[in-house]
Amino acid sequence: MPVFYSPVPENLQMGLTSMGGSVFTNNRTADSDFGREPEYAPVVNEQVSNLPLQMLLYFNLFYFPCWWFSAVVMLDIKFHHLAGYYQALLITGLVLVTIIEVIRLYLGYVGNLEEKVPELAAFWLLSFTFQLPVLLFFMTDEGILILPLERGIHLVYLLFLLAQILTSFMALRTMTQKLTLLFYLRQFGRAENLHPRAMSPIHGLPYHCSVLPVSSSTHSFH
Repeated sequence: MPVFYSPVPENLQMGLTSMGGSVFTNNRTADSDFGREPEYAPVVNEQVSNLPLQMLLYFNLFYFPCWWFSAVVMLDIKFHHLAGYYQALLITGLVLVTIIEVIRLYLGYVGNLEEKVPELAAFWLLSFTFQLPVLLFFMTDEGILILPLERGIHLVYLLFLLAQILTSFMALRTMTQKLTLLFYLRQFGRAENLHPRAMSPIHGLPYHCSVLPVSSSTHSFH
């Protein structure tokens, strides 16, 4: 079986998967009815990549260099008029935003197009816990001498960021719900009849192969 590599470390990937399952999925296993296979077939075969999120990432990829160039020019213009600690904060913030943005966009592309929950969860966390607070600091702290051009470029970037946070949250809910359904279908031996291929579209694992150890006596019931 081929080996698939992920840009997210294994320990972090397991943690993000666990978090995604607990945050974005409603655990209602008692309501599941596995006797109605035709109702699950469209869900199993459905592509759950989020088109609005992909469009936002695409346009963000072109907008970010413009934002970065404008931010650097504005910082150079007002640099000598700032207090020393603001100079350090702005330089550090701009460098970190640049590095995180490259990683964030990559994780967003991989997570959305390949329907990988850990990568998309990492994208959502970076957007919400780092990029958003730093951008709000750039827009609201009057001590950094905000110029009119800065307000405009930061506002557009903020709109991109908020839209991506919302759409990625919706995409994560959809993906984790599909993963949960596939897990239960695989455990109950239904997924093999619902999907034309012998491999799972999510993890690349054969159906009936669980990530948990299963005793040989369990297979005698199938």
